[in-house]
Amino acid sequence: METPVNITVGPISLEGSLTMPGGGLTGGIVICHPHPLYGGDMSNPVVTRVSEVCEAARLATLRFNFRGVGRSGGVYSDGEGEQEDVLSTLDFLQGKIGTDLPLGVAGYSFGAWVGNRVAQRERRVRALAAIAPPLALRDFEFLKGPFQITLLVAGSEDQYCPADQLRALAGRVPGTEVKVIEGADHFFFGKLYPLGQAVLSWTRLWVGSAAIPGEAAGDGSSG
Repeated sequence: METPVNITVGPISLEGSLTMPGGGLTGGIVICHPHPLYGGDMSNPVVTRVSEVCEAARLATLRFNFRGVGRSGGVYSDGEGEQEDVLSTLDFLQGKIGTDLPLGVAGYSFGAWVGNRVAQRERRVRALAAIAPPLALRDFEFLKGPFQITLLVAGSEDQYCPADQLRALAGRVPGTEVKVIEGADHFFFGKLYPLGQAVLSWTRLWVGSAAIPGEAAGDGSSG
């Protein structure tokens, strides 16, 4: 079950939702939503799908609303203040799971740009996932590797994340897994299942496959 939480970021408070699965935690993950100015929030279908599959992997999941979204205080700041939001959610989640379990960050679209910028600087973050990173709109040169386990995933019909740019970015980041989901657009309409399978496979790489329930054969992707 998810529990509503409040995360303090300086003078403001962020609205969040925390899941702590039973049966022994394998780690924790912060999940960042798409662009606040275009309706993005923590209830986005991609964000909730990622949360569901990570919960199935017995990861503690924390999805939250960036500043100025929903019941979160503050105002949109073009990815600058939002980085403070991600850092504070990592602190909050680590306080819940302790320092011995691995941490990950997954971001969708704008959330990938913001979340991965923070994760790249944080050595306590073992893994990061960029879902439909908006390569046609934002600079992702900050991704370097190889100390984190990185997943890049997008649809073959994503106009904001062309597949050739996705593969080129993966080629610059050692140890990156790239998945292109055939027929999916930027919003993964009708393709949430294969997206979830790609994310679940990625979690196996950093929490250990023995700790995760078996995944269905075939993920509907290529890469």
